[in-house]
Amino acid sequence: MPVDPLWNTAKAHALAEQRLPGALIRLGREHRCWTLAALGDRLGCSPATVSRLERRSRIVDLALVHRAADKVGVPRHILMSSLAPPTSMASVATRVTASPHAEEDPMRRRTLLAATAAGPAALLMGLDEALADTPAPSGGGRLDSRLAAARDLYDKGAHGRLLVVLPSLIADGHAAASSRRELDQARLSSVYSLAAAVLSKLGSYGQARLTADRARTWAEVSGSPLASAAAVRELAIVLRHQDRGEEAQRLMSTAAEGVEATGLRTDASASAYAQMLCTLAYTSARGGQRAEALAMTEEARRAARRLPATAPAGRLFPISPAAVDLYAVGVHWALGDAGAALEAGKDLRPGQFATAERKARLGTDMARAWWAWKRPEQTAQALLSAYRASPGEVRDRPAIRSIIVELAERHPRTSGVRELRTVAGQQMT
Repeated sequence: MPVDPLWNTAKAHALAEQRLPGALIRLGREHRCWTLAALGDRLGCSPATVSRLERRSRIVDLALVHRAADKVGVPRHILMSSLAPPTSMASVATRVTASPHAEEDPMRRRTLLAATAAGPAALLMGLDEALADTPAPSGGGRLDSRLAAARDLYDKGAHGRLLVVLPSLIADGHAAASSRRELDQARLSSVYSLAAAVLSKLGSYGQARLTADRARTWAEVSGSPLASAAAVRELAIVLRHQDRGEEAQRLMSTAAEGVEATGLRTDASASAYAQMLCTLAYTSARGGQRAEALAMTEEARRAARRLPATAPAGRLFPISPAAVDLYAVGVHWALGDAGAALEAGKDLRPGQFATAERKARLGTDMARAWWAWKRPEQTAQALLSAYRASPGEVRDRPAIRSIIVELAERHPRTSGVRELRTVAGQQMT
């Protein structure tokens, strides 16, 4: 379909370069001779909401921006230019895009990052700066192989090393996506999804929300259902941590339906579907929706039956039957049933999981269940098992560090507690 000449004008390109998606929407609306009310009727919102959308210089509702842009005919590549992060710092305030917290005081941002116990503050600040102001391309080699290496760092729990390489991946991902090729856009989405995953693990939820939003935007542009599922999953995880569980559930339900609609004809799509169901089950459990959580867990088990015990290298969703059982541990724990959680995990062993991150997650999930069951010695041993698999999974996760702190305060003489204090001592001060 040919692009309307409007979007090749100097005005349209200037608005995109100025990062003003709302103004682009207004340009398209006026070009169609629509009133605010006319566009509002098509979007299902009030004229006042449309007016605010057009006037704002920062994004509050990314989904509404996409819908409005589609209605008035803004081409995707023009919209993406307006949503992309700036390539240079334009003001004292730190500008970010696709986030409800798009502009805030730089000192406040650095103070918050420095106060984050997980991970070196300097590395978090480096990623924060890359998100606010995309660095120049590094030209560091093939993006595919570097992205695979970065995922490997995540799987090993090497969070600090991953934070080091993410800024250049973001920069080179943007340079590649400028080709407008769908595969390059999907790769950039994957870079942002990975960034969101590690930031969530470190408890930096504000920045995780920003990166997950960007991952979702680039996935939508690429048209890749698997990239979209990965991005939505990371966004739902952040929303859950921000006490927006209902919104997270809606997103995950829609994403699961989208993957299911592909027909699940390949192991890659079946694994994506099983992963969506696992995340949805845990999100439902955190919201206290017992029946839904247990039903989703069973559906995930059925979806995973056809999958191999060990996922092939490079698979975007490396789920397996054992991984679904591990999710069941977390689901029962979230529902407040520590006994059922321990029962669900009693036959699981680290050797069933291919990555250090999953081996450690078995230990930390079982530790949470043992702690809820008031068994301090078993809790300590499970945490030590997790630490031996991946130190970062114990040191860097705020929720796990809090268990160690409580163990040390309440049961200082319990076997294993002194060792835990030693390995996590830097973060307990």
